[in-house]
Amino acid sequence: MEVIAGEKYNIKAILKYAGAFMAWVVGSGFATGQEILRFFSSFGYASYGVVLLNLVGFLILGKTMFVVGYDNREKEKFNHYKYYCGNTIGTIYLWLVSAVLVLLMAVLIAGAGATLSEYYGINRFIGSAIVAILVLCTYLIGFEKLIKILAFVGPTVIIFTLIVGTFTVVSDFSNIFEVRSHESSLTPLKAAPHWAISVALYLALNFLSGSTYFTALGKSAKSRSEAMWGAVAGASVIAIVIAIMNTAILLHAGDVAVLAVPTLFLAAQISHVLGAAFSIILVVGIFSSCSTMMWSFCNQFFTGTRKNKVVAVATSIVTFCIGLFPFRELVGVFYPFIGYVGLVFIGCVIYRYSKTRFL
Repeated sequence: MEVIAGEKYNIKAILKYAGAFMAWVVGSGFATGQEILRFFSSFGYASYGVVLLNLVGFLILGKTMFVVGYDNREKEKFNHYKYYCGNTIGTIYLWLVSAVLVLLMAVLIAGAGATLSEYYGINRFIGSAIVAILVLCTYLIGFEKLIKILAFVGPTVIIFTLIVGTFTVVSDFSNIFEVRSHESSLTPLKAAPHWAISVALYLALNFLSGSTYFTALGKSAKSRSEAMWGAVAGASVIAIVIAIMNTAILLHAGDVAVLAVPTLFLAAQISHVLGAAFSIILVVGIFSSCSTMMWSFCNQFFTGTRKNKVVAVATSIVTFCIGLFPFRELVGVFYPFIGYVGLVFIGCVIYRYSKTRFL
């Protein structure tokens, strides 16, 4: 999967795909801090091992899926699940991921409601309904326009998250020595019994659900370089942000462990104005990830037809209804479950990558 010799780099295109890559990851779980809290910070100092190994995993899996998408761009009915896992397991995953995407969208919708409720006191059902409607409208405008929107949204969420995380780390770093005193609060939030298992679950969570979208991004690239370096750039920035936000959450572990939206608390600690701005950015981040999932789900059925739009409307209604359950509980139950479901798929992707690369 090396870049073709002499192939030119289009920096603008690479940044576009990096932004679209990040837009998938920075959904409600990531942007609100719940995802980082459960898969990383809950393990205390060992969380930095989770960060490091996830960086490696994101680089390998992201690059693999983008480039495979590009290499098979002319195959109209290319099935990446069968490509990685074979016909039987691939077919199972094709249908299984449909259910996974619905669950994830429901969590995202609930996250939007929780964010608006926790900061503004708005009824969380109203907030969830607004985002569900916006996601539906965005899906109907088409994939290419969606990429352009998300290429802007992803970096915007990342920048605000970095501002909040960096300021917290710089101003409160002395609290890093008190992490062990909060173990009793953090332990119940662990997404896995061991930090090494959490690494695998987090990779599976993101790449099982995102594989259709990442492959489509690779297909839409003009060159293999754009596909490859877009994924590498996106994965690298995501890992840096995770490391910073993980540290920021650890510095206030006693306060954020009981909250639905930890990052909003951190922003408000810096400034109420920043907290208000960040609450909007969080909702935008939720919208971005939910939009990509809506596209991935609906386009497994009736691409570009009226039936496809009916599926989109029905999906919006179903995800809103599931999202009526509390956000914090949905993250705690669905995210680890989806991670376990995706372990075999991730194993197949890594095996195929190793076979192509080294054998």
